[in-house]
This record gives sequence, C-alpha cells and structure tokens, in this order.
Amino acid sequence: MAGNSDPLTPRAKIAVTAGKAVAAASRAAGRGSGSVIGGRVALKLDPDLLHRLAQHLDVTLVSATNGKTTTTRLIAEALKAAGPVVSNALGANMPAGITSALAGGADSRYGVIEVDEKYLVGVAQATDPKCIALLNLSRDQLDRAAETRMLAENWREGLAGTKAVVVANADDPLVVWAASSSPNVIWVAAGQMWKDDAWSCPSCGGVMQRPGDDWFCGECGFRRPTPSWALSGDHVLDPHGSAWPIHLQLPGRANKANAASSAAVAAVFGVPPQVALERMYQVQAVAGRYDVVQFQGRDLRLLLAKNPAGWLETFSLIDPPPAPVILSVNARGADGTDTSWLWDVDYTRLTGHPICVIGDRKLDLAVRLEVANQQFQVCEDLDQAVQLCPPGRIEVIANYTAFQDLRRRVGN
Repeated sequence: MAGNSDPLTPRAKIAVTAGKAVAAASRAAGRGSGSVIGGRVALKLDPDLLHRLAQHLDVTLVSATNGKTTTTRLIAEALKAAGPVVSNALGANMPAGITSALAGGADSRYGVIEVDEKYLVGVAQATDPKCIALLNLSRDQLDRAAETRMLAENWREGLAGTKAVVVANADDPLVVWAASSSPNVIWVAAGQMWKDDAWSCPSCGGVMQRPGDDWFCGECGFRRPTPSWALSGDHVLDPHGSAWPIHLQLPGRANKANAASSAAVAAVFGVPPQVALERMYQVQAVAGRYDVVQFQGRDLRLLLAKNPAGWLETFSLIDPPPAPVILSVNARGADGTDTSWLWDVDYTRLTGHPICVIGDRKLDLAVRLEVANQQFQVCEDLDQAVQLCPPGRIEVIANYTAFQDLRRRVGN
C-alpha cells in the first residue's frame, strides 16, 4: 500500500464537503453527474486536494487516445480481487473530475484513474502513482490538444525518471518513445490497427519501417522493444509464456488488447492473470458503450468513436451488411470543433450497410460519405433515422457529445 496518510486537514475536509454539496445540487438540477463542477469548487478551496486524497492509495493512471475508459474499468474490476477500489468510472478524466472521484474513496486501497492525455504529467505529479498504463496515441481534437508527437514529447519529459511501473504498448512507436524515458517499463504487445500517425520516427523524424508486426527506424535505430506480455488471438501470454484465455462480454479485438494491458497492470499489484481476466468478464458495458437498448421497438447497439483510430476499430466489430447503421457527429467543445478528421476515416468499410446520418454536423459527414461513394440518408433526428432503417439490429456510432445526446434520447 501507499501507506496510511494523515487525516485530511480541516481545509481539505471543507473542500470535500463543499464539492460534494455542489455536485449534489448539479445532479438535482438535472445538469449531469456534477463531478466536474464539484471538483472545481473543491480544488478552488484546497489546490492540493488531489494530492491529499491520493496519499493513502496505490494509484494506477491510465492514459491514451482510445480505450482509456474501458481499460480503467477492466483494471478496476481486476484489482477488486485484492481490495476496495475507487475509480472515475464515468470518464471525468481531468483534474476536477478525478478529484471528485477520489473524494469518495476514503476507505479504498486502490485508485484506478483515467487521465486525459494532456493532463497525465500533472496528475502523475499530484498522485504519485505506483503504475501508469500507456495504451496508444493518435490524432484527436487538434483544435484543443497538441498533435501526437508533441503529446508524446510531453509524456517523455514529464515521466522521465518516474518511480511508477509503466505498462506500455510496444506496438505504438509514439508510446514506446514516450515511455522509454522511464526506468521501469513493462512492454505489452497489444497491437496497433491505426498506423497513420506513426509513419515517421518520433526520435529523429526518419521514415518508419514496418515489416509485419515489427517496426523500426532505419536511420537512428529506434525500434520496437521486446514485449513481456502479449495479446495472441483469444489469449494473453504472460512473461512466463503461459497462455490465459480472454472471456469478455465487450466486443472486438481492441477490447482484448485492453484486457491484455489490464492483466499486466493487475500483475504489478499481485493479482494473477487468471483471476484478473475472470473478473473482467463481469464488465458488460462501459458508461453506455456497447449497450444494446430498445427504442421504438428496435434493438440499437450504442458505439462510441471519437477519432479516425476509434472509427476504424468500431467498423471492425459491427454486424456485417446488411445491418443498418446510424452515424452521428457533433463538433461541440468536448468533441473538438474541427471536423477535418472525417476525411481520415475510411468510410468505404461501410459499403453494403444502409446508412442514416444525424447530428449537429450531419452535412459535413454527408459530404464525406458522398465522396466515399456510400449510399445514405440524412435524417433530422434519431427517431426519423430509426424509422427509415430496414430490419435488423441497428449499429449506432457516434462521437462524444453525440453519444451523450443519444443516451439521453433512449433513456440509457
């Protein structure tokens, strides 16, 4: 354990109480969970509150462009085998939301925290984590966050010499470069389906060579490290070469990769792979993602895809044609207001699917689908789109705020 902390100072206790009160008021007013506004108020009253709340916990931080919410949930389930866990399970992953989550963990032993890529270094400095899981880096919200190489450099500089065990994806060159400044790294062969942000060497700018699953820079010698954990089909291979079966209720290869990284993290805390993977089976959905809901007499599966890498993974797990698909894209503050990323998504993968398009930026998406030579209909809202969809379970793919809009509409 991280060791028993001193009791919270009077100022910290006041900050926690005020934050919880504001969060409760926000929920009562129907303004969401209140975790962010509650955390902001608490941090205003005690700027060191995040550090104080984390002192008694063995903390794991999880950061990535895609998969961090799901991986956080899988790790939290695995570590419950060893003791009580507090986690920001709903995905509020900036300091205010993290502070709110930890304020509810006074009796917990472990903290499993999802962290926005931009805030990872600062949260690591505040929480003194025992483990940091780095899954992937790809383009996302370029109007808000830095481009991927700059984010990787921020991680590399900020995590240099960290005492934490870093569990990192050996198949993502940007993650490898970022993690390589850390003295204690466990490499996981988790795969990388989206490669378009890692064709140039992050170390020297040279062209990356990618023979098979390997990668290396022919100019400076930067190359894929040898992993000690690996995803192999439906199994996780541990450092001893033992193969442990993955049984998940969550769909797709990406979630098996998340499970492999989660098993490696759990092992850092002494939870064996068999126990960790068995516990992960309990996870059916993550903050509404992958849920199948009934709406207007139809089955809708809700899928979140926020950026080109996420859309590519999502296309790989939807039902085959002629399953109907509804696509929804917004461009609000939480999404990033720049929709140019739509042109990096290979929408020809939807050929054969009947497609309906909704959302604030449905016309942007319609232009992109037209260029991709897809057959689609532009609809006013979810109700109209469902009415126009032919029979079969409907795959509904949406980016962040569009996904939240859909969850509210279907009562999820």
